[in-house]
This record gives sequence, structure tokens and C-alpha cells, in this order.
Amino acid sequence: MLEAASVETLDVPIAVLGAMLVGGALVAGLARRTFLSLTAVFVVAGFALGDGGLSVLDLDAGSGFVESLAVMALILILFRDGLQVEAEMLQRAWHLPFRKLVLAMPLTAVLVAAATHALTDLGWTESLLVGALLSPTDPVLSSAVVTNPRVPRLIRHSLNLESGLNDGLALPAVLAFTAAAESDGGFVWWRFVLQDVTFGLAAGLVVALLAARLMPRGDGEETELTSHQKALYALGVAFAAYGAAVLLPEGNGFISVFVAAIGLGILRPDIERCFEARTEDLIEVVKLGVFLVFGAILTFDGLFTDGWAAVAIAAFTLLVARPVAVFAALTGTRQVDRAGKAFMAWFGPKGVATMTFALIVLSSDVPEGERILNLAALAVLISIIAHGLTDHPGSEWMAKREERAASSEHPA
Repeated sequence: MLEAASVETLDVPIAVLGAMLVGGALVAGLARRTFLSLTAVFVVAGFALGDGGLSVLDLDAGSGFVESLAVMALILILFRDGLQVEAEMLQRAWHLPFRKLVLAMPLTAVLVAAATHALTDLGWTESLLVGALLSPTDPVLSSAVVTNPRVPRLIRHSLNLESGLNDGLALPAVLAFTAAAESDGGFVWWRFVLQDVTFGLAAGLVVALLAARLMPRGDGEETELTSHQKALYALGVAFAAYGAAVLLPEGNGFISVFVAAIGLGILRPDIERCFEARTEDLIEVVKLGVFLVFGAILTFDGLFTDGWAAVAIAAFTLLVARPVAVFAALTGTRQVDRAGKAFMAWFGPKGVATMTFALIVLSSDVPEGERILNLAALAVLISIIAHGLTDHPGSEWMAKREERAASSEHPA
């Protein structure tokens, strides 16, 4: 039974989240016309109301509430991302996102780790953890780029598929370096691969196969199952996959969730469609809650613990590591020109995946967990501003450039 005191600690956060959701819905249209997205508004509001501002939101960064919110958000985000990995998506125009996922993302992580190790006194394990945290991208912070139909479809598809998959692909690296940093030299890589990765992957596959067979096929009239029921079923599968890995073989629940979602999305696209249509608002609320809590636990002193080195790491991540990695990964491809590569290199914003991973690291026993969180947080905040300012102008520039190219090829 919950104690009254523990419930009371959530009164203010719940009230603030409710007020922010009401206000966010009212100003959503205005936010889309400005450089600040709704997610950015929630981060800024959390910062203003949290420890870095008015202290209205008094949240302990290492509390069970913050950890539980991060786990819940990560399960939903990974499951949603995994469901979108359909066989058709992987068969069409997969070369660009594949190169960026397999080559650009690891190279980005290594470059950021090298800069972190050179600019701070963090060891290689902690520096590689920072690199892994800052390797995923977030389409939410550049929505105009991936939703503007005038931007070339190949570029939109590449950025969207990359950002949808790199959360799950970055996860093993984040977990491995977190475990290594916790163990203080006692990390055994083969045990991690066997226990966390292998058991997590196996649990996810088993859950996906069972879930795909248990749900009757056919349309709603034949099975008497509505879209709402299928969406609820998929949501249950997500949590079942996490529990199956954590409770039974002691594998990694997050890997299990991502693998189960990929399997279920491929085997049962009907369930994937229902889940996406019915749970979009739920996932959006959870993500906005993460942004609000993330902003609330940040402070100016914490963000600048490493001084100008923290700013330099954030700038290096956005201006050097990502562009160098993307251009290196796409060397030799003729599917996009240099301008298209530069466009994709810039629009690799850091967002909810980085923040959620960082909260998981903070709830672990990593000695430098709070410092690592602040380094990642500053990069996310700078990304919110930089990509928010360039989102609409960048998409319009690329769209007009494509229109001029099309008119020159097919003159009237």
C-alpha cells in the first residue's frame, strides 16, 4: 500500500503536467510557427519550475518516480520504433539509412567519446558512454523535415527510418558501457552478451511469435476484435516482453521489447497499424512527461559542471561528429548529392532517446552518472534551440532546391 507521503510528492508534478498539457494543446499551433517545438516548451518549463528555477517541481533525480518514468517511456518508445520496422520499409530505399545506422552512428559515438575524453577527466568507459548517449537522433525535434512532402522522399525516408531504428541499436552500447562503468573494472563482456543481449533477444522473439499466433487473424467482423482491442493487446505485449526478459532468464528487458516489436510488426502488420493509430497520444503524453521531468532536474551549475568543455562537447557533437560520420558513411553513394548529404548530416537532433537513456544511467550505480547526464543534457538543450531555429527554413530550402532541379530537368 502506498504511503500518503509518497503520494503527496506526486501531487505537484501531476498538477503541473496537467496544466502543461492543457496549455500545450492550446498553443500547439503557435508553437509550430515558431522555432520552439512543443517538446522544447516542456523542457524549458521544467527547467524554469524545477531545481534550476523556481523549485516548484522538487524532484529527486535518483528517485524511484524518475526511474519508473524513464523505464515506462523507454518501453513505449522502443516498442513503437520496433513496430515500424516493417519488411516493406526495409526493402525500399534502405541503403542510405542502413549506411548511417551501421557506419555513421558508431562513428559518431566514437568521435564524441574521443572529444569527451580529451576535454574532460572522464575515463574511456565513461566517455564512450557519453558517445553512446549522443549517437541516436530524434525526428520529433525536426518534424518539418520528415513531414514536409516537398522535401525529397528519399531524404525524409532516410532520416525517419534512421531515427526510428537508432534508439534500439544504440541501446546495447548504452547498457554495456553503463554496466562496465558500474563494475569498476569487473565488467565481463561475454557475460553481458550472454545474459543481457542473448536472453533479451531470445525472450523478445518468443514473445513476438506467441503474440502473433494468439491474436486471431481476420477483420473485425470475423474475429469480433476492434482496433482498440488490438492496440491494447500490443501494449500488453510490450510490457510482457519486458517482464519475460527481466523476470525469467534475467536478460535485458529493453532489448526484448525492441526485438518483440520488430517481430510482431513484421508478422502482424494489422496489429502495428492499430497500435500506431490508437496509442499515439499516450506515447506523446509520456514523452512530454519525460521532457518536463528532464528539464526539472537540471540546474545551471550542473549543466556547466565541466565549464566550457561541456559546451565544446555539445558543439562538437552537432557540428563535427555527426557531419563527419554521415559524409564518411555515404561516401561513394550517388543517391543524393553533396547538399543532400549536408542536409541529412545537420538534421540529426538529440532528443527523447538521449534523455531517457541518460535518466536510466542516472538511476544506475555509475559513479559519474550525474555528470554524464549533464553533458548529454546540455547537448540536447543546444540541439533543441539549434534545430528548432533551422527546422522550417532548412526544409523549405531543400524543398525549393528540389523544385528548381525538377524544373530544370523538365522545362515547360
